[in-house]
Amino acid sequence: MTKELGLQRVVGVDWSGDQGPGQRRKIWAAVWTSIDSSSVSSSNEGTVLLESGRSRVELVEWLVEMARETPRMVVGFDFSFSYPAWFLHELGIASAPEFWRLVAEGQGERWLHRDCEDGRFWGRVGSQRHGKKPAEFCGEHAHRMLRRAETVLKVRAEIADPLAAARIAGIAPKSVFQIGGAGAVGTASLRGMPGLLRLQEAGFRIWPYDAPSVKEPLVVEIYTRLMTGAVTKSSEVARTAYLAKKRRENALYSGLSRRVLAKAKGSEDAFDALVTAMVMVEHRGEFAGLRRTEDEVFRMEGQTWVPGLVALD
Repeated sequence: MTKELGLQRVVGVDWSGDQGPGQRRKIWAAVWTSIDSSSVSSSNEGTVLLESGRSRVELVEWLVEMARETPRMVVGFDFSFSYPAWFLHELGIASAPEFWRLVAEGQGERWLHRDCEDGRFWGRVGSQRHGKKPAEFCGEHAHRMLRRAETVLKVRAEIADPLAAARIAGIAPKSVFQIGGAGAVGTASLRGMPGLLRLQEAGFRIWPYDAPSVKEPLVVEIYTRLMTGAVTKSSEVARTAYLAKKRRENALYSGLSRRVLAKAKGSEDAFDALVTAMVMVEHRGEFAGLRRTEDEVFRMEGQTWVPGLVALD
């Protein structure tokens, strides 16, 4: 996937681990499509759609269909693509794609069930409660519940750009072992991994396990808070003010339709999807610099795409 050929489409997805009909309301996708897909310029001109209404399975199949039309495409998902390396080692697994298959075969739902015997998963999933954070993840052992991608995020940002570090400061990633409660990412991740397996089987490259290619669409893991910065996303007033400021300062936002802006103002999930897509569009030239990892830990745990930090991968 070279910069010269350019991207035809960028998709930012705000995911959900909801098991019921709520997923159609909570899952949002913002889709930027280049007006001239054959252009070699760096123009930001494109159309933007902001949509909900699909289940997880339906959204994945929709992405597969879009990729047939526009293979030069990148998709960002806001869930963790794997678990800490020590956990995969314990399972006898050497790479994240192997882990996705285990999850897809039913192990993911077994971990999410209230009768799960593995006490390292905690939080509430619907009416089912898994208890509090286990002692083995507290105090000096807290690092065990995080992947390298989370523990080094601040350090990498400080090396590359103090402003990037400021965006991360105070907005710490959550553990994938937390499957319920505020900011929990575990449920969405376990219910997202089967989708990654389906996309990979359909020809998508999943970074950092696969190298980007000119001919195949690309999927990256993103962290929404890095895209939005420290805004009170739950407040419609704050979302509205954020978008108004962006429209004054950023040409990408000034071209958004009233319909798209109204959706982003009215829903935190829609807001996250839109801002994610806009950041990815702004930095879309960086996706060409991504490489397949040769690092054993990253092969198991995955990496989070951070705008502006390609040189450190």
